[in-house]
Amino acid sequence: MGIVNVTPDSFSDGGRCVDEAIDHGLLLFSEGADILDIGGESSRPGAFPVSVEEELARVLPVIEALVRENIPVSVDTVKPEVMKEAIRCGACMINDIRALEGIDPGFIARSEVGVCLMHMQGEPRTMQDAPLYRDVVEEVSEYLGERIDSAVSAGIAKHRIVIDPGFGFGKTLEQNLELLRNLEKLKLHGVPILAGLSRKTMLGAITGRAVNRRDAASLAASLLALERGADIVRVHEVTGMRDAIMILDQIRGKKT
Repeated sequence: MGIVNVTPDSFSDGGRCVDEAIDHGLLLFSEGADILDIGGESSRPGAFPVSVEEELARVLPVIEALVRENIPVSVDTVKPEVMKEAIRCGACMINDIRALEGIDPGFIARSEVGVCLMHMQGEPRTMQDAPLYRDVVEEVSEYLGERIDSAVSAGIAKHRIVIDPGFGFGKTLEQNLELLRNLEKLKLHGVPILAGLSRKTMLGAITGRAVNRRDAASLAASLLALERGADIVRVHEVTGMRDAIMILDQIRGKKT
């Protein structure tokens, strides 16, 4: 999954306008991304929300342009209004950092799109203010299991659901590492796992590198996630990740 942000304030690649985002999406797809995740509102720590109108103005032209090129598109949003318009424009997945909490997902159930349910403690503006867990792996797993059950009860078929443990979303460095070490435990839910580790602060804390110099660490962390059970990795830099996956597939004896 290639990341295409259309925001002025995303933590590693903000400031991209609509035309630049479209070009960037086309580039990532040409480099081997299987799906592009379009975001019009930053979810970095300390981020403030934007209006529905502003988010729609940012993401809809990008979604429409990429769908016209037959590129599978996900939309990264928490707003049902944006979700509905994205589905209407041809998006094939809703990626919700709030795991559909607080909204009626009936319109998703009536569509054919997939949905990614993510765990987050708190909200983006305050989520890194001393996050606390009894057992981070157990609590994240329990929460995601509950959100899967809620989505299925709302009419969303289980085969359309993906889960994301939410690396960096209300977790300390050690909590993130504990999740990565034990990622395979989330397989018990019987749905694909998405891991978003690309350029995260946790990688900067380990390597000491600035956000624009974390692609090597991102590749290593994403590859470890795949080894531990992830099915999808959400990345900024696609070429290196695609090469790494090809090597991993060969080691596993899987045809690429």
